[in-house]
Amino acid sequence: MRRAESAQLALISGALASGVGYSLWYAALPSLKPATAAVVQLLVPVIAASAAVVLFGETVTPRFAVAAAAILGGVALAIVPRG
Repeated sequence: MRRAESAQLALISGALASGVGYSLWYAALPSLKPATAAVVQLLVPVIAASAAVVLFGETVTPRFAVAAAAILGGVALAIVPRG
């Protein structure tokens, strides 16, 4: 495959993935409180990295596991009701 074809496929793939992601986000957004929506957006890097693990066989490193746990824990602390 030529470089130009590869670049075109990468652009199309990125545009499609972004379009689907934004469509899902904007469909869910009306049901979220503004503060919850702001905090939930912090999950995007964890979701993207997890998708890479599942879809492309990327390795889960200790660094990723700790970072993901910290992000998930922080988001949980922010959105789970207290008491």
